[in-house]
Amino acid sequence: MTTQEFMLPASAPAVVAHAKGDLRIEDVALVQPEAGQAVVEIAYGGICGSDLHYWLHGAAGESILKDPMVLGHEVVGTVVQAAADGTGPAVGTPVAVHPATPGPGAAKYPAERPNLSPGCTYLGSAARHPHTDGAFLRYANLPTHMLRPLPEGLSLRNAALVEPASVAWHAVARAGEVRGKSALVVGCGPIGALAVAVLKRAGAAHITAVDMHPKPLEIAAAVGADVVLQAGDTEAIAAVEADIVIESSGNHFGLASAINGAVRGGRVVMVGLLPSGPQPVAISLAITRELELVGSFRFNEEITEVIAALADGTLFVDPVVTHEFALSDGLEAFETAKNSAVSGKVLLNFSLA
Repeated sequence: MTTQEFMLPASAPAVVAHAKGDLRIEDVALVQPEAGQAVVEIAYGGICGSDLHYWLHGAAGESILKDPMVLGHEVVGTVVQAAADGTGPAVGTPVAVHPATPGPGAAKYPAERPNLSPGCTYLGSAARHPHTDGAFLRYANLPTHMLRPLPEGLSLRNAALVEPASVAWHAVARAGEVRGKSALVVGCGPIGALAVAVLKRAGAAHITAVDMHPKPLEIAAAVGADVVLQAGDTEAIAAVEADIVIESSGNHFGLASAINGAVRGGRVVMVGLLPSGPQPVAISLAITRELELVGSFRFNEEITEVIAALADGTLFVDPVVTHEFALSDGLEAFETAKNSAVSGKVLLNFSLA
């Protein structure tokens, strides 16, 4: 297909959050791309916790929905119209998407960590106003700096986990050296399960996974956990004494379990995004045990390593995807995704009617 052969339609169906509790599958107007944008025909989109928050609460953390916004940042697809300025991949190239655009800002941050850029924007985010629309629609205009060509042999469906796997990869990297160490993962939703898979690939000697529900624990075991524990078994969690803990539950109960389950002098990586405001957590234990509490936020260029690991099969994540829905069944997909007792990662298939 050449650029001239593709005609951008006037509109396309999309997943749009209008307000708290108001999620719609509706047509949105399409506009011609800017010079540095390519048109990507979206194949798959993974429903993220932030997408659920915009729907259920009208906000994701401190990012408050003020206007209708297209959701979605975990997307893969194929370039159908290359960028007019000559940058980026050619027509026909399958691509994953790095949804961040680092921005300038007065606040200081390490140059090699653009995820901490105060002016950073993200697809499908209400952090700024006007909001940054996401890419849960059939045809998305995306800046070429976001596009990562996929190697031959890596299908678009398998690549649908590239973005959340990059979040997990970044979290494990924040833990430091993993090989030969014991690890504990608290919260085994998609990010936690992917963290288990990344820890397994990185050579962790023993991995314990914790969750409230049997289904996430089943997924965690399938991707590499040696032991699974119910979240209420506080004695068993405290007895783990893990060298490395990945906290991905996003609630203060999970963080308490992470602190209790870490060995003295261990490191706790906090990737689950807790609600804003004070949290009732026994930080005194972190002090007396000299724990290192480390934040982990999104990712940077780890996406390149993730794509390679998925392509060569060394990162095994297949069990993480539990459901797939057509875009027309998007509301049912979101209902399924919000129930962590029955689902892992839920995908929208944009090629299905």
